[in-house]
Amino acid sequence: MRTIFTIGIILATSAAGAYATDVKAGQAAYGKACKSCHGADGTANPAIAKMMKVEMRGLQSPEVQALSEAEIKRVIVEGQGKMKPLTSFAGAAAGDVAAYVKTMKK
Repeated sequence: MRTIFTIGIILATSAAGAYATDVKAGQAAYGKACKSCHGADGTANPAIAKMMKVEMRGLQSPEVQALSEAEIKRVIVEGQGKMKPLTSFAGAAAGDVAAYVKTMKK
């Protein structure tokens, strides 16, 4: 019985690690797909905002930082307002970017 419990703990721990986000990978993906609109440091690009006729919040703003990683990931995958869904993010990449965005707190 103890062996089965130990194996269960090991499997659960390794499964949790498989789904952990990778902030460094998120930073790299952000640099490729997000930086042009949201800026290297999360500050919205005013030229893009003007062209799209939208008000873009900085990703380090309290409103954005109040979102959970899951909510940020949903915006990345599904889009929001005039932001189109980023279909280039497959698998864990959107979660990695969401984790990176959470590091942009002021």
